[in-house]
Formats: sequence, C-alpha cells, structure tokens
Amino acid sequence: MSRATTRRKFLRDGALILTAGVCAGRVGLANAAPPVAADATQKPALRLGLLTDCHYADRDPAGARIYRESLGKVREAVDRFNNAGATLAVELGDFIDAAPDIQQEIGFLKAIENEYARFRGKRHYVLGNHCVHALTKQEFIDHCGMKAAHGSFDHGDFHFIMLDACYRQDGVPYGRQNFEWTDSNIPSAEMEWLAADLKATNKPTLVFVHQRLDVDNHYGVRNRAAVRKLLENSGRVLAVFQGHNHMNDHKLIGGIHYCTLTAVVEGRGQENNAYALVDIYPDGSLRIDGFRKQSDYRWDAPALKQPAAAKS
Repeated sequence: MSRATTRRKFLRDGALILTAGVCAGRVGLANAAPPVAADATQKPALRLGLLTDCHYADRDPAGARIYRESLGKVREAVDRFNNAGATLAVELGDFIDAAPDIQQEIGFLKAIENEYARFRGKRHYVLGNHCVHALTKQEFIDHCGMKAAHGSFDHGDFHFIMLDACYRQDGVPYGRQNFEWTDSNIPSAEMEWLAADLKATNKPTLVFVHQRLDVDNHYGVRNRAAVRKLLENSGRVLAVFQGHNHMNDHKLIGGIHYCTLTAVVEGRGQENNAYALVDIYPDGSLRIDGFRKQSDYRWDAPALKQPAAAKS
C-alpha cells in the first residue's frame, strides 16, 4: 500500500472515531460514521458491506489472532454499513473459532451473531472451515441467520451466489473435526447446481466463497479450475469475493476479479480491524472502499455477454 494511500485511509478511518459524538446524537449509534461518498459521475445501484474471518471466541489470543476483540470490530463494521446505507451484508466465513465443547461453540456463534444482527439490511453468510470445526453445518445454520450452506438470490438488477467449499475431496461435508483444512472442494452436486444457476440468470453476478478460487496453494479450492471455467463460460460474473487467507489480494483471471479480503481477527485494537463497502454501479463497474486494514479497489465494467433474446 503506498504512503499516500495509507495517509488517506488513516484520515478516512479516523473519522469513525472523530465524528462518533456528532453522529451518535443524530442516529443513536455509539460508533456511528458518515456515509462514504458515491462516485461523482453516477449513483451506485447497490451498496453492500463485506467482512471475513472474525474467528470470534472467548479465549486468549494466539499469535496475532485476538479472538475476543472481534465482537467490537464487527460492531464497528455494522455501524459503518448502517450509516452508509448498505442494503446487504455478507460475512465470508470463519465467523467463529474453536471451543472446548459444542455448547460453548454455539455460545460463541450466538454472541457474534448478536453483533452482526444489528445490521439493518439483509444479512448473508458463507461457511468457513472454522464454522464447522466442531459443529455440523446444520447446527451452524440453526443458530444464526443463514438459510442454507449454498444458494443464490437476486437483489435489484444483480444476481448473487453463495458457494460452500467445505467438503472433502471424497464429497463428505466438513463437520465435527472430520477434515483437513487444506482439503477444500466444491462437490459434483453443487457444481451441477452452480452451472444451472448461472445458466438461468441474465443478471450481472457476484460470487462469494470462503476458500480461494484463484491460487494453486493450500488456501485454494482443489477443483478451482473447473469452478472458474463455469464462471467464465457464463459471461455474467463481475467478481468473486473470498476470505480464508487473512490478507488483501486481487487477481484478474478470465475477465473476472478475484478479491481476497483481510481478516477481522488479526491484530489488537480497532486500528487492526478490516471490512469494506462495495458499490455496484448500473454499468457493472465496482468500487470497493476498504476500512482500517482493508484495501481499496476500483474496477471498470467488464464486457459481459448480452442476454439471449427471448423466443416469441
């Protein structure tokens, strides 16, 4: 990150603290922040909030992972999303970390969900490997606002896909410590669903997944090349948002942006928080405003395939 960018982000993120008293009196939020200014040339069609890898747990730090502080960090992010007028929020997995037993794990999930549930728009979730380290997928779903392990929905003129890569190579779903985190896959049934879902939409599409689809190391989904081919062949996908790697990264592959967000859990203090607001413009261009340790991006509209003409 350049020195100029660092200074700009410091000044902007500092406004969250400096303006809190003024904004709190107006909107009733202790950590309120002013909305991010829209692009001067056009108004975004949709604004959404993104965060990943909270790893919340009531446990002592391990290295740079400050588990307990994720509650306050998510509180800050949700205040920012609400004040900026985001209508959707997506957490990209590893919402919680490990507990000694299942009931404590559910307690961790309920605690972090209480903070996320303060978001005034629609909340969405991606399963991460830590979400189902001790729990089953259904137990995770039952104790938060998640509806299904993978799925899709339309919001306005855009289509959104949530993928679940928490499967072993033999097709067995993660749960109850039955997996190695490096063995991440999207199984054949979900691949068939994805192909059909992409074929059924004519809308510009964003994809969300925990493990990465753009790297050839242990952070990547094993059948990533096949997944990317489906996305590319659809001609509808603008971008893929990922977590898991706890770092800022961006790659452009086959005309699709792959954006990895840095983790909420890494580092002590609010200055080490990380989250983003994504503005989606009518032409398909994207503006990602990162806060604290999260990077910014500006992506021009891609050349998407035109929808097939309806038969008379």
